[in-house]
Amino acid sequence: MKTKTCSVSGKEFLIRDEDLVFYEKMGVPIPDICPDEVLRSMMLHRNERVLFRRKCDATGKPLISAYDGDVSFPVYANEVWWGDSWDGVEYGEGFDLEGSFFDQFQGLQSVVPREGTSVFNSENCDFNSHTRECKNSYLNTLAVKSEDTHYCYWAVGDRDVVDSLITNESELCYEAIDCESCYECVMVMDCHNSNNCFFSTELRNCRNCIGCNNLRHKENYIFNKPVSPAEFEAFQAKVMNGSYEGYLQGKQFFVDQISKVPHRSVTNTHSENVTGNHLLHCKDCFECYDSDHAQDSAYSVAVNDSKDVYFASSAGWPGGELIYYSTVSRGCTDLRFCYYSWFSHRLDYCDSCVSCSDCFGCIGLKHKEYCILNKQYEKEEYVRLRDRIVEYMKTTKEWGKFFPSSLSTFGYNHSQAQEYFPLTEAEVADRGYTWKADKGLTKYDGPVYEMPENISEVGDDILESILRCEVTGKNFRLIKSELEFYRKMNLPIPRVCPDERHRQRMNFRNPRQLWNRKCDTCKCEIRTTYGPERKEKVLCDNCYQEVVE
Repeated sequence: MKTKTCSVSGKEFLIRDEDLVFYEKMGVPIPDICPDEVLRSMMLHRNERVLFRRKCDATGKPLISAYDGDVSFPVYANEVWWGDSWDGVEYGEGFDLEGSFFDQFQGLQSVVPREGTSVFNSENCDFNSHTRECKNSYLNTLAVKSEDTHYCYWAVGDRDVVDSLITNESELCYEAIDCESCYECVMVMDCHNSNNCFFSTELRNCRNCIGCNNLRHKENYIFNKPVSPAEFEAFQAKVMNGSYEGYLQGKQFFVDQISKVPHRSVTNTHSENVTGNHLLHCKDCFECYDSDHAQDSAYSVAVNDSKDVYFASSAGWPGGELIYYSTVSRGCTDLRFCYYSWFSHRLDYCDSCVSCSDCFGCIGLKHKEYCILNKQYEKEEYVRLRDRIVEYMKTTKEWGKFFPSSLSTFGYNHSQAQEYFPLTEAEVADRGYTWKADKGLTKYDGPVYEMPENISEVGDDILESILRCEVTGKNFRLIKSELEFYRKMNLPIPRVCPDERHRQRMNFRNPRQLWNRKCDTCKCEIRTTYGPERKEKVLCDNCYQEVVE
């Protein structure tokens, strides 16, 4: 093992022997930037949550899109982009072995049409991003097979879930974070297979819990103490009475609690020889996060059912292998420096290619092979030219680097990078990134709805009214199904806008980073997502099992 200094951050980062083997297998140089900067460089090319109103450049019809009206390339509605009315090879160009590859790619990028939305096989889900097989959902990101979900990030198999972050197979949940198979739960985090729980964290197979933590197979508990069913029912009626003040008190208890109770160093389950956090059924993974069934992978996030994945964001769904320095790959193998790849193989520096193989520097191709800059070649000619281009890019020092930020079609503040590596507008400018001001927003200075204290006092007139965020001052509105959810759950109307609520939920999660510190009980060395300056009590696995009730 050895270390290297990041050319961007100046931080030292580790180069393991296993890393060198993988880089040689993929034919790529050792990266000169640290894992965090690698992720940032990919994430700034992805807009997950910001939507714009524009028109389809093929039909002229209105479109809700991740691309604003300022992009140079055409933006097509899904049915047009995925249809047969256009072919990406029509935009093909020969490669100039005396010019910059990234400059030539940018020329191609400026003319090839892009997919307008990322909503597939869904009903009544126009105002969503990266959503498929969903129904009656609003302003979600990364939603799959879910119904009646609103303002959620990463919802899989959910129903009637609102304002939640990374939830699976759950129903009637509100402000749930990293939860699975939960039912009728409110303001809970890291809970699984639990029902009717509130303001709690780290519950497994529990029922009827309020203000609890680190419980297993418990029922009728308040503040980690057993109570009778009648006592629990009476306390629940008092806490969940539909008042805004009461909900704030419960949420403040939740915030105070997570700063005081013991925590596991990392939250990994059924995994072997791994470092990282929120890993499920993973093996031989190093510094990976939010992944399941990943193997022999490193420095990646959101890896599913894949192996040999390095420096990737969102790989799998379904499966993948030999993925390097790429973001959003679905069912792909042997990718380098790509983004938005579907069921493709042996691609380098490609964007939005579907069912393609053996392509280099291509955009928007479907069912193609042996193409460079969208130009078609015979197999032998493609192989020769690809090898020449790689050698040429080594001389220009472009080979091994991801697309520069100047090629991102999104402002940094609209990209996924801002979610995980937030910067101010001044910091964005200092780093040479682009900040895009919000345009086309109507300024409203009229009367704002006066919010009643209790949900029982809220009438349907709120749906025609303007609300104002107590934190940011931004205006926002409710939709009918959202109001129905609050009434069903006896929850007060939120006083904070959806974007701010999402930001607050993100802040509850630990960073995707590991530190060395000692278990606060046995003093053994641990790797944890809790930084050494944090005051929480953090335990190794063995000591944590001793505090679980």
